[in-house]
Amino acid sequence: MPTVYYVREYVEAGGLMSYGPNFLDLFRRMADYVNKILRGAKPEDLPVEQPTKYDLVINLTTARALGLTVPQSLQVAADEVIE
Repeated sequence: MPTVYYVREYVEAGGLMSYGPNFLDLFRRMADYVNKILRGAKPEDLPVEQPTKYDLVINLTTARALGLTVPQSLQVAADEVIE
């Protein structure tokens, strides 16, 4: 069954595609928050942030197995294409 996940690991394990936040980027930004707090900033003074970088990952092997054709424009827009 074709499914879109939010975590890239599911696509690496055989899922069709994922679109979700880049967790590595989130962890780096979280480290900035920790650094600010350790340097004396009050947590309540720090703004709440949302993810700003999202990744699109497509597994073409799975698409072929399901008999699906992924448009070239979507493949070009993807951050990673697994073949």
